[in-house]
Amino acid sequence: MLQSDNHKNRSFTFIPAEPWDLTIPGLVYDRLRSRFPLKQAFKFLESEAVVEEYEVRQEFRMTDRMRFLREDEKAFVQLAPDLLSIHHLDPYPTWEGFIPFVREAFEQYNEVARPKGLRRIGLRYINRIIVHDCPVMLENYLNFRPFVGPGLPQNVTDFIPGIQSSYAEGRDFLRLQLTTAEPVVFNQTNVLLDLDYLLAQPEAVSLEKAFDWIDSAHFHIREAFEAAITDRLRELFNA
Repeated sequence: MLQSDNHKNRSFTFIPAEPWDLTIPGLVYDRLRSRFPLKQAFKFLESEAVVEEYEVRQEFRMTDRMRFLREDEKAFVQLAPDLLSIHHLDPYPTWEGFIPFVREAFEQYNEVARPKGLRRIGLRYINRIIVHDCPVMLENYLNFRPFVGPGLPQNVTDFIPGIQSSYAEGRDFLRLQLTTAEPVVFNQTNVLLDLDYLLAQPEAVSLEKAFDWIDSAHFHIREAFEAAITDRLRELFNA
C-alpha cells in the first residue's frame, strides 16, 4: 500500500524601486483577504553564505514575515521585504487549479509594491512518499535512489542523494534530492522526493516574463518527476 502528500510553492524575490515600506504587507492583505482571510506574523531564521578572502562564513539573521492563510490553512501566501511566496499543502489541486492563486498574489503584490524587476524566482515540489512495508525495495518505486555497492553495509536506514542539473543554457538549474523522513507509524517507510527549479542567473527574467518562466519550470519539474518514479509507483498513485 502506498500514500503520498505534497507541498508545492512558488517564490519571487524582487528588485525594489524604493526601500521596503512596512505598510506593504497590510495593503497586500487587504487585496487578498477574501481568499486568504487568516493572518499571522512570525519570525524566520535566514542564512547567507558570505565569501571573504580566505573563508566562506555562514551568517544568520531573524526577519519578520507575514502569512495570509486560506480558512482550511492548506494554502497560504508569505511576505517579507522584497519577497513573495505562495504555498499549497496536500491535498494539492491540479496545476490549472493552483496557478490562479500564484497569479493573483503576484499581481496584487506588484500593484502595491511596484518593484523594478525580479531578482530570483523558484518553483519547488516536495513529494512525501509513504510505503506501508518495511524494509522497502526502493528500486521497485524509484529510478532516482541511492546506490550501495557490494561489500558495503546493506541495512541502510537514512540517505540523502542529490543532483543539480543545468537548464536553459545555464540560466536555470534543477536540484533533485531524495531523503528519508520520520515515519508516522511503525512498519512504514517515508521518503521525500524534492524537486527545486531555480533561476541561476539573477535578474535574467523580467516581471512580464515571470509566468512564461513558471510554465517552463513546471514542465521540467514534471518531466523530472515522471522520470524519477517507476511504473509500479505510478500505478499505486493512480490506484
